[in-house]
Amino acid sequence: MTTIAVIDYGMGNLRSVSKALEHVAPAANIIVTSDPKVVGAADRIVFPGQGAMFDCMREMDRFGLRAALHEAAGRKPFLGLCIGLQMLFDRSEEGNIAGLGILAGTVRRFPDAAMHGPDGSRLKVPHMGWNQVAQAKPHPLWQGIKDGERFYYVHSYYADPIDRHCVAGETEHGVPFTAAVARDNIFAVQFHPEKSQAHGLRLLANFVAWNP
Repeated sequence: MTTIAVIDYGMGNLRSVSKALEHVAPAANIIVTSDPKVVGAADRIVFPGQGAMFDCMREMDRFGLRAALHEAAGRKPFLGLCIGLQMLFDRSEEGNIAGLGILAGTVRRFPDAAMHGPDGSRLKVPHMGWNQVAQAKPHPLWQGIKDGERFYYVHSYYADPIDRHCVAGETEHGVPFTAAVARDNIFAVQFHPEKSQAHGLRLLANFVAWNP
């Protein structure tokens, strides 16, 4: 039986994520855990998060999860969600806090001067609600999801990777921003698939079946 560890450091939408995974993978063992040993033994890792980057990093370190996440991100199918994507990068402008440094780049706040829609209307930050994702390259996690489908977002910051080859999807909110990244066994998204209805469930099902 496949074991999927959903990382619990007190900052994620854990119930919605775990229930969505149970729905798409009824034969899998879904474990919500803050135990590094359980993370190390799991077959697949889901790394959710919401809230402020500083708080997320502090709580992750309080549970002693940093080394286990680095090890998992180096060899297991690994799915980051929302701040679980942002924490993979070197640093965030949100408090100038260091991330895990698994991917090179900076997490940036939406620039206030650019927050205007095509019609000149003022765009809000946080970026909240449904928005289209332009798939930047083919990937097994996009299987069965049409380019331009809509996913659900809640965020004020976005990842700006140094290596643009890792960008797997982009969305527009005043400026184009990274909606998804992919490298080797890692796939991470800024949106919330667990709140994105059929397309989000399809992405989670694709992750469960993915063999990078």
